[in-house]
Amino acid sequence: MSSPEHTDLVRHIARSTGLPAGTAARVVAEVVAYFGETAEEYVRRRHAELRRRGMRNARIWTLIADELATRPVGAGAYTERRLRRIVYG
Repeated sequence: MSSPEHTDLVRHIARSTGLPAGTAARVVAEVVAYFGETAEEYVRRRHAELRRRGMRNARIWTLIADELATRPVGAGAYTERRLRRIVYG
């Protein structure tokens, strides 16, 4: 469930959507967890997902850099080198 600091948001979501409070709380918790992922965690997760799909790194780095630039939480600018260092150390 969502934490106490999200109580107002849960009430707002429940009121504005007609969702039961428990469902609204789960939605808020999911959104908070989604945006709580650090840029480094995101890069590692997306790299692994795209590699599993058979994509090559040259395309992956461009795609991830573009995705990071449009994420609602600012991730900053990442060069291909920095992205590689996050994944491979």
